[in-house]
Amino acid sequence: MTKITYEDFEKVEIRSGTVVKVEEFPRAKKPAYKVWVDFGPTIGVLQTSAQVTVHYTSETLLGRQVAGCVNLGERNIAGFMSQFLLLGFSDTAQAIVLISPSEKVPNGQKLH
Repeated sequence: MTKITYEDFEKVEIRSGTVVKVEEFPRAKKPAYKVWVDFGPTIGVLQTSAQVTVHYTSETLLGRQVAGCVNLGERNIAGFMSQFLLLGFSDTAQAIVLISPSEKVPNGQKLH
């Protein structure tokens, strides 16, 4: 395990957001969705590609609060610009389970 300083951790922008749009992403190498998340008035709506099709449908994602890292820069994934990293853990089968707050919080809140 690599140790980092608290100052390094403070630079990571993990924010709360709400999924506002989901589309199938057939061009992705592995099954994935295109996901748009509202991170509040300061950050706005950002888009990403997410391989979360095992545990979630587009209907169960829509309106779900999630956590995303919003300051990693953009990345082109199969012709789609990913603007943030949607966060989750792998289950025992390596399928992603999203991180969500247990209570509703305002969009854009920084993880402390």
